Amino acid sequence: MLETLSGNDMKNFYDFTLKELEDFLKAQGKQRFRAEQLFRWVYQKGVTNFDEMSNLAKDFREEVKTLIEFNLPKVTQQLDSVDGTRKFLMAVEGSKEIEAVLIPNGDRLTLCVSSEVGCAMGCKFCFTSKMGLMRRLNASEIIGQFLNASQSLTDGRRITNIVFMGMGEPLDNVQNVMRAIEVIHDQRGIGFARRKITVSTSGLAPQIKHVAESGVRLAISLNATTDAIRDQIMPINRKYPLEVLLRACKEYAIETKEMITFEYVLLKGVNDSKEDAYRIVKLTRGIPSKINLIPFNEHPDSGFTRPPSREVADFQKILMGLGKHVLVRKTMGRDIFAACGQLRSEMERHPEKMAIN
Repeated sequence: MLETLSGNDMKNFYDFTLKELEDFLKAQGKQRFRAEQLFRWVYQKGVTNFDEMSNLAKDFREEVKTLIEFNLPKVTQQLDSVDGTRKFLMAVEGSKEIEAVLIPNGDRLTLCVSSEVGCAMGCKFCFTSKMGLMRRLNASEIIGQFLNASQSLTDGRRITNIVFMGMGEPLDNVQNVMRAIEVIHDQRGIGFARRKITVSTSGLAPQIKHVAESGVRLAISLNATTDAIRDQIMPINRKYPLEVLLRACKEYAIETKEMITFEYVLLKGVNDSKEDAYRIVKLTRGIPSKINLIPFNEHPDSGFTRPPSREVADFQKILMGLGKHVLVRKTMGRDIFAACGQLRSEMERHPEKMAIN
């Protein structure tokens, strides 16, 4: 239960799950059912002015104004790609910024959200990792990315999918990520289907159980087929090597009966050999899964290069020939540094645009 307020200590509405809001209001001597009323006004009707919440008692409206405020990340910049991708830069607490990306694909409109400012995982091919970890986001700052992106849509479109694949490692901030998912899914709030939400991890094996418990889908950033290579490009592998990670994946699949997505960033001359393709099949045997191949997206001073399209197609052909369900992820938003692995809000010489040949 949350603590009773004192003085001018206001709580941010968007940091509450429904249960937490019920407990908070009860601690202030208010009826618990008021929490559901507030959730419906804010998340379903978009009303944040207490005076407009007509089914709330007037006395309660006046009192709740002294208890709760509404704070969301502020959109400081919006960039639109030539391919329809839209990137948002948002200001969060501590004078920091994060990025969220809207990605169109036919009837689907996917929002890629961030869970941290920066990232502590240190993956060598990821632009965000160069920032290091600055801080973890609150639930309100995660939910705010969805609300801000939704409000930017003026043509009748709606977000159809959410992926936790933006800045940061979601399972390094598991408590706030899961609280945000609970709010986003709650049918008395936003009402987003759990099966339309995917949480990606670089390999925090012990935390995968929380993804299973939340009922959302799991994606694994695999990116190497031997511990030797994965140790080099993904330092988390030294703590949770492939055997440990894949065991956790099997446990997730058994518990949820869901298919796992294995993401594989292709780095020329590093992890893109024919032998790597055969090892992917061996490693994922017995795990209901699909493979997303992601040709590396360039960024300044990365030290890696993108394999030619022909070599990517050959790699895919080997996997498909061995019975795997394989997709090559279409690169979206690369010209505005919104593609996979390119997100980074704070850096010297941060380019807004890059030339695409």
